[in-house]
Amino acid sequence: MESMDEGILREFLAESLENAEQVERELVALEREPGDLKRIATLFRAVHSIKGTCGFFGFTKLAAVTHAGENLLGRLRSGERTHTPEMADALLALVDAVRTILGRIEATQEEGDDDFQPLIGRLAQLDAATTPAPIAEAPHADADSTSAGPTESSIRVDVHLLDRMMNLVGELVLARNQLLLEVAASDLAELPFTAQRLNHVTTDLQEMVMRTRLQPIGGLWNKLPRLARDVAAACGKSVRLDLEGAETELDRSIIEAMRDPITHLVRNAIDHGIETPAERTAGGKPAEGRLLLRAFHEGGKVQVEITDDGAGLPIERIRESALRQHLVSAERAARMTGRDWANVIFLPGFSTAERVTNVSGRGVGMDVVKNNVERVGGTIEVDSKSGEGMTVRIRIPLTLAIVPALIVTAGGERYAIPQVNLTELIRVEPSEAATCLPFAFDAPVLRYRDGLLPLLDLREVLHTPAVGDAPGRDEAVSIVVLHADGVTFGLVVDVIVASQEIVVKPLIEPLRQIAVFAGATILGDGAVALILDVPGLARHVGIGVRSGVPVAPEDATTSEAPLIPLRTVVLCHAGERWTVAIPQEQIARLEEIPRRSVERIGERALVQYRGGILPIVSLRAVLDLHGSPESADARWLGDRDPLPVVVHEREGRSIGFVVDSIVEIVEERIAVNASPAARAGFSGAIVVRGSVTELLDLERLLGSTPIGLEHTPAHAGKER
Repeated sequence: MESMDEGILREFLAESLENAEQVERELVALEREPGDLKRIATLFRAVHSIKGTCGFFGFTKLAAVTHAGENLLGRLRSGERTHTPEMADALLALVDAVRTILGRIEATQEEGDDDFQPLIGRLAQLDAATTPAPIAEAPHADADSTSAGPTESSIRVDVHLLDRMMNLVGELVLARNQLLLEVAASDLAELPFTAQRLNHVTTDLQEMVMRTRLQPIGGLWNKLPRLARDVAAACGKSVRLDLEGAETELDRSIIEAMRDPITHLVRNAIDHGIETPAERTAGGKPAEGRLLLRAFHEGGKVQVEITDDGAGLPIERIRESALRQHLVSAERAARMTGRDWANVIFLPGFSTAERVTNVSGRGVGMDVVKNNVERVGGTIEVDSKSGEGMTVRIRIPLTLAIVPALIVTAGGERYAIPQVNLTELIRVEPSEAATCLPFAFDAPVLRYRDGLLPLLDLREVLHTPAVGDAPGRDEAVSIVVLHADGVTFGLVVDVIVASQEIVVKPLIEPLRQIAVFAGATILGDGAVALILDVPGLARHVGIGVRSGVPVAPEDATTSEAPLIPLRTVVLCHAGERWTVAIPQEQIARLEEIPRRSVERIGERALVQYRGGILPIVSLRAVLDLHGSPESADARWLGDRDPLPVVVHEREGRSIGFVVDSIVEIVEERIAVNASPAARAGFSGAIVVRGSVTELLDLERLLGSTPIGLEHTPAHAGKER
C-alpha cells in the first residue's frame, strides 16, 4: 500500500463514496415502493461496483462486506426474496460500514481493526431466508449518517487546485482595481483600452472559476432521506421527506457550512415538530407527517425553507422553559409578544426537552444553527402557526470569496459595506436637515418614505474623531440605508466613495471577536479597509429588530411592549417637524375654524363656538412652553386658513388646540413604549404605520402647563 498512487486512491474513494450514497438514497426510496425492480437493479450495480473496485486494491474487509450485500441484493433482483424492513436495516448498516472503512482508508490507507463479521453474518442469514437475531450494527459515528465516512475532497477537479485558482483570481481582481485607479488619473491614451480589456478578462475568469466552485445543494440533500428515516424511527413517527430545488447551486464552502445547520433543523422538525401517528390521527391529520425542504434563488441570494406540518412552536412551553432556565427575566417576559417568544429558541442553552435522548435535549441547537448561518453572511427566521406547523427560512449568499460592496469613509478611514445589505443611498441637504432629523427618546431618526428611520453615526459607533473629509453642520449628510435581521436603519457616513467588488480576507483571531466587522479587504491603492458586519452592527447598538425603534442593547430582543386593546388615535402635525398622536377618547371634535373668527382678550385667543366661548391655543406653542404662559398662543402656524383645531372637553368645559394639520385617523393595536424620559404631557412612544410617534396625553398636558379650561366671559370683544 505504501507505493500506491495517491491520485488513483483518491479517485477510488470519491467513486466509492458516491456509490454508497446512491445505495443509501435508493434504499430509503425502496421502502416506499418495495417491488420496484429497477431500483433494486440500481442498488445491485452500485454495491457490485464498490466490491469490484476494492478488489484491485486488496481491501479484503470492504470486499467481504459488499459481497454479502451483493448476494442479498441479487436474490431480491431475481425475485427469490421479498424486500422487508429487516433487509432495509441491514443494508443501511452495510452503507455505514462502507463509509467507516472508506474513512479509515482515507486517513491511514488501511481498513482499520473494526470487526464486521456480525454484519456479514446478518446479511447472510437474510440471504438464506432465516430470521437473524438482533446484533450490534457496524461501527459508525452516530445515527447522523451525514457526518460519517470520508470527506468529499473533490468535485471532478481537485478542490485544492480550485482554491488556489480562486486566490489567484482574487489577486487579479486587486491588480485590476489598482490599475483602474491609476488609469483614472493618467492622460495616456492607450492605457484606458488596456485597462478595460483587463477588466473584461478578469470578470470572465472570475465568473468561470466561480462556476466551477458552484455545486447543487442536492449534494447535501441526498443524505437527508436516510437521516429523516432513522430519526423518525427513533422517535416512533412516520415522516415523508420531500425535496424541491435540489439543482439550486451554491459555493461548495457555503454548502459545507450549511451541512450541520440543515441537518439539525431536519432532526429538530421530526423530533419536536411532527406529532406521532396517534396524535396526528386524533387531531384530524394524516398519520404520516410531511417535511418539505425547498431551495431557490431570490434577490441575489439562496433561500432555503424547512417546513413541517406538525404542531408548531409550543409558545407556552417555550415561555415556561425560558423562565425556568432563567434565560428571560420576569420583567422582560411581561413585555414579550408571541413573536418574541418564538425567537427565544435561538438563545444559547434553550431547550424544551424534558429528558435527554440520542436525538435532542442537550441544549445545543438553535443558537448554534443561528451562529453558523450568520457566520456565512446569512439570516434565519421562524414562522410558526399553532397546530399547523412551522417554517424556518434561511437566506444565504451564493459565495463568500468575492462580493460587491460600497466603500464609505468615516473619521478618515475607509470601510466596505456588503451590497447585499444595501437598500438605498440618501443625501440630506442642510436646508432639510433641520426638519428631517427629529428625535425619539434621544435617538436620532429620519423621516423616510412613510415612516421613521433609526440613524447611526458610524464615527460615533466606532469612536473615531472627525477629520477633514467629515461634513460640517452646514453641509449635506450622506446616509446609507441598510437592512439586516428584519430591521432597516440608516448609517451616517462622511463620504460615499464608490461601489466595487472586493476580495474578502479573514481577520486575525483577536479581531474576529469584534461584532461590527466581518473581514477585511485590500483596496485599489493598496490600503486595507475593514468590512462592516451589518447584522452585528445593528445588534451592537441595540436597534430593535421588529419595530425599528432604537432601544437599549439589553432590551433589543424584546423591545415591543404588550399589545393593548384595539384603539384609535388621531395623528396631527404640531409644527413642520413634529407628528404627535392623540387618543381618540380625549378628543371631543375635530374642527376647522376660520382665522377671522379668532378674537383676543390680552394674551387669550377665543372663538365663538356652539353658543359659547372656546379658548384656543397653539399646540406647537404649548409643547414649547417650558413654563412660560405668555408664549402659549403668541405664535400661530403660518398663514393657514381655516385653522385645524382639536377640541378637548373635561367636566363640561372645552379647549381647542390648533395644529398644523390633521394627518390621519388610525385604528389598530398599538404598543406604548413608556419611558421615564418621556417629556411632560406625553405617555411615551408608539409605532403607527411603521413610524415612531410620541403619544400625547391632553390630560397630562393641561396638568403640566398654566393653560386651563376656564370659561371666558361672553361679552369679550374682538381685538382690532
